[in-house]
Amino acid sequence: MGRAVRYSKKREAVLSAIQGTDCHPSAEWVYQRLKPLHPDLSLGTVYRNLTFFRENGLIQSVGVVQGQERFDAVVSPHSHFVCNCCGTVLDLPGIEPGTDLDRTVSRQYGLAVQGHKLTFYGLCSSCANTQQNFKEEPL
Repeated sequence: MGRAVRYSKKREAVLSAIQGTDCHPSAEWVYQRLKPLHPDLSLGTVYRNLTFFRENGLIQSVGVVQGQERFDAVVSPHSHFVCNCCGTVLDLPGIEPGTDLDRTVSRQYGLAVQGHKLTFYGLCSSCANTQQNFKEEPL
């Protein structure tokens, strides 16, 4: 039998912070947002709660971006875009990872695929525009 999970204002605040943004925050982002409201909050508490939420399916990890693991409160299958320049992470709701790809890979390679994540990498529109403007400026 699993152990009971105690209610905690800090735990609730961490989950609310993740659910209240679409920026795909890091633990450090959550910590910086909550520290003024919870002065006794530690970064370790944030990490432990993020691990708890991920293990219980309340959030998902988007992966490591610029050295920090990023999180998403939307746990239904969807794709992401990561800017290689500024680190922005965007949801791509129109690009759904499909089960057809799971079946294809399973058959082709003799694997029992249980799912996949689809992440695109490149430059966000802001970084692409900045680079384009930089290239066009004469020396």
